[in-house]
Amino acid sequence: MMKISPDLLKIGIEFHGHKCPAMPLGMRAGLAALKKLGVERASNKELYCYCETGPSHATACFVDGLQVSTGCTFGKGNIEKLNLGKTAFTLVDIKNKKAVRVSLNPEFQAKSLSSEFVNQRKKGVEPKDIKPEIVDPAVEKITTIEDSDILKIEEVKNFEFKPKKGTFDWERCSKCNEIVFVTGLRVVDGKHYCIPCSELV
Repeated sequence: MMKISPDLLKIGIEFHGHKCPAMPLGMRAGLAALKKLGVERASNKELYCYCETGPSHATACFVDGLQVSTGCTFGKGNIEKLNLGKTAFTLVDIKNKKAVRVSLNPEFQAKSLSSEFVNQRKKGVEPKDIKPEIVDPAVEKITTIEDSDILKIEEVKNFEFKPKKGTFDWERCSKCNEIVFVTGLRVVDGKHYCIPCSELV
């Protein structure tokens, strides 16, 4: 079992902004994936994460835990959301061409989604306003339960990773004059525009 150290949990909570069960669950899942692949947390772009969560559903906080534990971050561009509405992800070891998919045990997740913490969230109570006597035991359980009770970890055979090339090339938008990297440029009548301005000309 890959336990979350108190220091790592503190970092995760500070990054995430509030204490909840889903964020450390993402940390646990990320640590388990690293262990399965036999790799360390990404400092550059050694790893890539395909996260199956969506934009607005319960357990979306899971993704912040993944970023903290795996080092796959939106800032580095080595994580992306597939918006499939699932609490699962595939972590790719680019150098060694290996990948694992981690999902939640359905029975565990179903029970968690019936917890008092989730009931409070359904009522519109913000996570930071939920009483510690509800939040703390839920987080404690996530940080101590066995991996096999909460996670399903599978090796992905013959996974094809297609890297997305970054760019340092840019132009100024002909309308707003802001600098735009070429991946976000649109050309209208031979002039360069950012996407919002291109819709106005």
